[in-house]
Amino acid sequence: MSLSNYPTCPVLVVDDDLISVTITSATLCKCGLNNVLTCTDSRQVMDLVSQHRIRIVLLDLVMPYVSGEELLQSLSENYPEVLVIILTATEEVDTAVRCIKAGAFNYLTKPIDFERLFAIIKNALAFWELRQENLAIQQSKFSTNLSQPEVFAKIITRDAKMLQIFQYVESIAGTSEPVLMTGETGVGKDLMAQAIHTLSNRQGPLVAVNIAGLDDIVFSDTLFGHSKGAFTGAERVRGGLIEQASKGTLFLDEIGDLAAASQSKLLRLLQGGDYFPLGSDVLKHSDARVVSATHRDLWQLAKNDQFRKDLNYRLRTHHLHIPPLRERLGDLPLLIDHFLQEVAVRFSKPKSRISKSLVTLLEHYDFPGNVRELRMMLFDAASRTKSSTLSPRLFESYLRQNSAGATVAPRPASDNTPFDFTSHMPTLKQATDLLIQEALRRSGGNQTTAAKLLGISQQALSKRLKSQNH
Repeated sequence: MSLSNYPTCPVLVVDDDLISVTITSATLCKCGLNNVLTCTDSRQVMDLVSQHRIRIVLLDLVMPYVSGEELLQSLSENYPEVLVIILTATEEVDTAVRCIKAGAFNYLTKPIDFERLFAIIKNALAFWELRQENLAIQQSKFSTNLSQPEVFAKIITRDAKMLQIFQYVESIAGTSEPVLMTGETGVGKDLMAQAIHTLSNRQGPLVAVNIAGLDDIVFSDTLFGHSKGAFTGAERVRGGLIEQASKGTLFLDEIGDLAAASQSKLLRLLQGGDYFPLGSDVLKHSDARVVSATHRDLWQLAKNDQFRKDLNYRLRTHHLHIPPLRERLGDLPLLIDHFLQEVAVRFSKPKSRISKSLVTLLEHYDFPGNVRELRMMLFDAASRTKSSTLSPRLFESYLRQNSAGATVAPRPASDNTPFDFTSHMPTLKQATDLLIQEALRRSGGNQTTAAKLLGISQQALSKRLKSQNH
């Protein structure tokens, strides 16, 4: 496998001393920064910057032809996005202050402390990406349109909150910083991960791994690979999924289930891109972008000492929360239509129709399994009927059984809810009458649907309504 470039855009080292340039370039490469250009003639710097997508320049101050301070001024005026790190033997405070005021990102005196320089460069890369992200987010605020709506085609929605998430994803997709997606099971986090990867235009693949159930050894071997002889049966070197994701995206699903021993290893990977294969003391570097997802509350896990606080912060450099289906019920008709079309194609049969009463019935179900559960329900119902219209009866048993055991968060009560007892406690007859009125309101006056919501027959509801009128 060819060694991938890190960073993706070159770091330019400028110094008229060939030995100094060679040592600096070689040391950076040894530290994992292998995409480095060098220049010993200060007159060529501006041409190199214009020809290459250079983000960072390591610049000596004392040089013939064009001095470092002159170059710093030119770079600040013509390429303000380029971050300049001054490397010089001059220790004068006035010089350092003058360079920082002129736009230098940082200042380091010779002899160079390469460990510190490496840290400064990584900070500069993170700063550059954050600045680009902020620009993209600011631009997206002035537009309600998506640049590439086709990327989100598999996520069926017209919900305003979801469209805002799409805009946010477009804004952050180009950075290499980690993304954390939260949301209940079945909301489509895997589809969103695919969209993030597609929009990133990364050259490598999207590689997914489900963390749930992996102990530390299996996790380390799966993610980082192993060397020959690392454990019994390890007869040859094996690259892990992080290697397969080179130049691409690594999607870690169910990250909230990550074993405690594995969390420090993942943190090292996120902080510097560094990792050790099992049984090896040779440090490797990854340029894969990490996207993770969980249905668990990482803040609560961290509070209970089940998840590292620093890892939680690092994972959510970018964070998006996908709302559950019950909070975007306007998507329900679209999703039903989409899945019924999918059913028709899968079973080679005409597309089923649905009644308004069925949609109303489904609107009052909490969908603990979200979009994935809706798809399953429709596929099951369509496979069990020969009728051209899906009857609510096909869903009643399932809804009754699963509504009883659902543990989802309750919906906010409306001002007219019959269960608001803050003012007074109604009698049993008053509560029954209010409950019937609420069921009729939610069903749009349809007695058959209202009866199903109440769990009684239509005849029983009709009898109760007649008794209310007398």
